[in-house]
Amino acid sequence: MQTSSQFELLHAEGSATPIKGWVHGVPLEPQAHEQLRNIASIPFVGPWVAVMPDVHLGKGATVGSVIPTRGAIIPAAVGVDIGCGMAAVRTTLRASDLPDDLGPLRNSIERSVPVGNGRGGEHWKLPESIETRVAQSGLVARLDAIKQKHRKIRTDKLDRQIGTLGGGNHFIELCLDESDAVWVMLHSGSRGTGNLIGSYFIERAREELGKRVLGFHVPDKDLAFFMQGEPLFDDYVEAVSWAQDYARENREAMMARVLHEMRHRLPKFQLEKMAVNCHHNYVQKETHGDVDLLVTRKGAVSARAGELGIIPGSMGAKSFIVRGLGNADSFHSCSHGAGRVMSRTKARQQITLAQHREATAHVECRKDAGVIDESPAAYKDIDAVMAAQSDLVEIVHTLRQVLCVKG
Repeated sequence: MQTSSQFELLHAEGSATPIKGWVHGVPLEPQAHEQLRNIASIPFVGPWVAVMPDVHLGKGATVGSVIPTRGAIIPAAVGVDIGCGMAAVRTTLRASDLPDDLGPLRNSIERSVPVGNGRGGEHWKLPESIETRVAQSGLVARLDAIKQKHRKIRTDKLDRQIGTLGGGNHFIELCLDESDAVWVMLHSGSRGTGNLIGSYFIERAREELGKRVLGFHVPDKDLAFFMQGEPLFDDYVEAVSWAQDYARENREAMMARVLHEMRHRLPKFQLEKMAVNCHHNYVQKETHGDVDLLVTRKGAVSARAGELGIIPGSMGAKSFIVRGLGNADSFHSCSHGAGRVMSRTKARQQITLAQHREATAHVECRKDAGVIDESPAAYKDIDAVMAAQSDLVEIVHTLRQVLCVKG
């Protein structure tokens, strides 16, 4: 069990709720720092806020933060990509089993797993395996029950998007570890349905905030909340739990389809025991220091002692399979990735196509302007991020990408 911590105190002088930040050697933008202080000023937040080294400005709440609450929940802190997370599995394949040209394999994965947003990122015809998975999951009946109470929540995208990647920073990768073993790793969440649920309840929380008589100031309307005991609190917990389960099912469905394509194009292989499927945008009940809390991880991963997690770099940088050290100061958490150092707009303005191609020269991936905002230079140095949290996790495997599918 890890006992020492290397956090810095980031809270404002005189603040009742501390902010503990694992930010040594990594940039922390002033706007993100101010956003963290806004979060910590809410009376039901605490006993403290934990900040991961991939921290950056988010909508309402800071990405890369762990926000414990007592008797209340903040939908915008969870965000709209509910249940977004990672999955990875190690195979018996080795680097020598891969063809020199990975282009055909990337193309086949992109044909099998719809990528991107909009209609192109959905199944045109539902594969039989997806139909079976949806039927057995119980997700349809659960979502119908939620819609009975909240008619604005759409249910028509559930089956069309399970087993699909989405866009933005979501990806599917083939990686090699330090022994040249081949891993499959992917990153996605609850897709359009989770987004609709998140957006709907964030708006409902804002409406409730307008009706409340409070004895304290809420500095940002996106920090609107539901109180335990209110019907909307229970409804949101039900909906967010559904979205988290859907996100996990989505990752499992995608992993199955990627492995299917690999079996068609690569030598025979088996899956090894090391596999991880973890959320990094979610909320759940946890007990810390004998206190029952609702812990929201917005861009953070659970890192209980001995628990495996995934910390990806950008599409041209290395990634890590880690084991949690159970650090109580971080609420047993670690970072969810490298963290953006440039906004998407700034990245498109500053990173050239030549720079992107050079940074991803070793990876079979898109080299076009459509993914410039995901280029490695848009992200923090993953080595610095890992060094800043050496008291939160230990590195089990270091992975380097050889193939990357982007939405």
